[in-house]
Amino acid sequence: MPNLDSFYTKLSKRKNTLTVFNPYRDETKLENLKRYIELAFEQSGPRILLVGEAYGFKGGRLTGIPFSSGKLFDEVDHPFLLQLKPKIELNPDTLTAENTASIVWRYLCSQETVPLFWNSFPYHPHPSRIQKKNRAPLKAEIEEGLELLQMLMNVYQPDAIAGLGRKGTDCLQKAFPDQDIRYIRHPSYGGKSDFITGMNQLFNIDSV
Repeated sequence: MPNLDSFYTKLSKRKNTLTVFNPYRDETKLENLKRYIELAFEQSGPRILLVGEAYGFKGGRLTGIPFSSGKLFDEVDHPFLLQLKPKIELNPDTLTAENTASIVWRYLCSQETVPLFWNSFPYHPHPSRIQKKNRAPLKAEIEEGLELLQMLMNVYQPDAIAGLGRKGTDCLQKAFPDQDIRYIRHPSYGGKSDFITGMNQLFNIDSV
C-alpha cells in the first residue's frame, strides 16, 4: 500500500466553517476512509477513478466514505461492501440512506471491479448554518480540491478516469488537461438510465 500520510493530513486539517463541514476532523471517519482506500487498492483488475461533486449530509458526511451511506452496508450485498463493513465504524444513530449511493452500488453488483470513488470537493458544503442540507460546491471550493485529487491520482495511477456529473468532470479536466476524462451522467433527477449507459461504456473498455 503506497504512503498517503500527507494526503490524509492535508484532508483532515481543513477547518469547518459556517458553510462547509469537514468529516475528517473526526478520527473515526478518517480511519473509515483509510480502510476504504486500502481495500480499493488491494483489488485486482483495472483501476478506475470515479469523481463526483461533494459529500451530502445523509452520505459521506456521516461515514467518511465517498458514495456511501450508513444503510448502504445493509441494503446492498456487494462483496466489496461485505469486506469493508467489519473494518469500519458507523454510528448507529446516523444510519441513513442516500439515494445516489444506493443507485451506484446496485449497479456495481453487476461488475467485478469497483472504482475508487472521490469527490471534487471532499467535504460537505451546505447553506450557512444549515447542516442538514446540501449545496453545490463553489468554483473556489472545486479549485481547493484539485491538490487532493492530484495527490490521490498520483498514487493510485488509474487506468481510466471518469467524472460523475458535470462538476466532477470539470474538476478532473482542470486537474488533468492531458488525460482522457469520461463524463457519466449523474443518476439523480431522471438521469439513472443515462448513468447506467455511461457506466456500461466505462466498464466495457477493452484497453482498461
